[in-house]
Formats: sequence, structure tokens, C-alpha cells
Amino acid sequence: MRLGVSFPHQAIGSDSIAIRDWAQAVEDLGFDHLIVYEHVLGPDPSIHLNAGFEYTNQNVYHEALVLCGFLAATTRRIGLQTAVTVLPLRDTIIFAKQAAEVDLLSHGRLRVGVGAGWMAFEFAALDRDFHTRGARLGEQMALLRALWSNPSVTMHGRWHHIEGAGINPMPVQRPIPVWVGGTVRAAVRRVAQHGDGWIAGGEYASRPPDNDARQMLAWLHEEARAAGHRPDEFGVQGGMSIGPLPETEWATRAEAWARFGATDLIIDTTLSLPTGSLDTVGQQIRALGRVKAALG
Repeated sequence: MRLGVSFPHQAIGSDSIAIRDWAQAVEDLGFDHLIVYEHVLGPDPSIHLNAGFEYTNQNVYHEALVLCGFLAATTRRIGLQTAVTVLPLRDTIIFAKQAAEVDLLSHGRLRVGVGAGWMAFEFAALDRDFHTRGARLGEQMALLRALWSNPSVTMHGRWHHIEGAGINPMPVQRPIPVWVGGTVRAAVRRVAQHGDGWIAGGEYASRPPDNDARQMLAWLHEEARAAGHRPDEFGVQGGMSIGPLPETEWATRAEAWARFGATDLIIDTTLSLPTGSLDTVGQQIRALGRVKAALG
């Protein structure tokens, strides 16, 4: 099972030297990939009173692909992943071009994690239809794979109309792997039709795989067969937050994901440990060192 580490936006902030040092330390510890979460726009809580937004403009969120480009230049081996990019908020062709560039400059280290999104506020602000986001995502994924695999693409869909055109330079990986996050059957259907792996929902960072997760995995296998694929062709990414979980239980939680069938596990460090804070780069790195020692 491959081990990834979530990028700690809030702990690192906007210090480029701290970002570099953290990424190089994670690579030196032997982790397999770095995962960059994202939100495009944060509402101002002083204006949106009593709205109960989980994320606001006071939360730091770097632009995912730009950050992956920076991380590519400061590391040598470690994989880079967005998880998840709310693709229906973005222009598909521009995203394809940007991702191809990151993959090229990183020598084929990019994996794209995408999802339909849940924060209606962002959709309204970016003038995107919140209610058609799922259907749009499926069409976007099909177009991304085509643009990353072929120098000339023709596609006439509901939202995209291209006649004999392509991007240049092309990515190293043709196509770049696309993993889908979500906790509804439509998410794993998109994996089976246009993707490479399923990312379990963020709520599983703080709990082990349960019956709902097992149902999602069963649906993934059904959708894979319906699409003419073997279920083992697709990856499964679980999550584990080391913040609320006692250190003595880290290995047990990871083993639970391995038994579940996860091929990848995200280690999340965005919450404080019971025994101390993870608010500095040094504290983050020391905690990740203990994770690597516990999980091997």
C-alpha cells in the first residue's frame, strides 16, 4: 500500500522556503506522493453571518496545480496529486494544458484527483451551474483523457465542442491518471468509465472503513465489470488523520485500510496530535517520521 501525505496548507502558510523544506523532508522519509487539497474561493464570515461555512477566506489554500509545479521543481522522485480538484468549476481545456505542463516538468509524476464539489457558494461566485456539476464532470473527464492521449481531438458534447485540435506539449503520461473522490455511486461510475482510481471521502480521515465504504467498493467493482474492466485495474485511496488518533493505533488503522483493499493511504496532518501541536514544519516532519517508522 502506497503512502501519501496531505499538504498542510494552514501549518505552512505562504512561506515558500518552508514549503520547499517540508516537501523535501517528506520525500527523504520515503513517502510515495504528496496530496494537495484545494478550495478556490473562501466566503468572508464577517459578511456571511451565521452561514456556517466550513472554509472561509481566512483559511489558506494554495492553487493546486501551481503548487504542484513548485513542488515538482523542489523534489526529485515523489509523486504529486491534487485531491480533489473541483473540476466543474474549471475550464477543461485550460486545466488539461496546465496539468500536462506539470506532468511534463515533473517527468511524469502527476496524478489528478477530481470531484463534483459540494460548496454551492463557489459555484455561484464562479457562475457555474451547481445542479449539472456531476454530468459536466463526466464529460470533462472524457475530454481530459482524449487531450492527454491524442495530438488532435474532435469532441461535440453538451459543454465542449472541439474540431480537430490538441495541446502541445503533451504530458509524459498519456493519459495522466485521474482519480475520483466521492461517496455516491455516480462517483465510482465515473471511475469505471473515465478514471483510474477512487478516493474515499474526507470523513474517512477520522474513521476506519465502514459498511458505507464497503458498499462503495462493491459498487466500484460492479461498475468496473459493467464498463468491461477488471475491478483490480482501479486504485482505492483511503485516509488516516494522525491528529485525533493515538499513535499506538496508527498501524492498526493502516492495516484496516489494507484489508479493505486500499492501494493507497493518505496521511493527514492537518489536526493537532493529542500530545502536542503540528503547527510548524519541524513538528510536521517529526510526526511524519514517527508515522513512517510505525507503518514501515
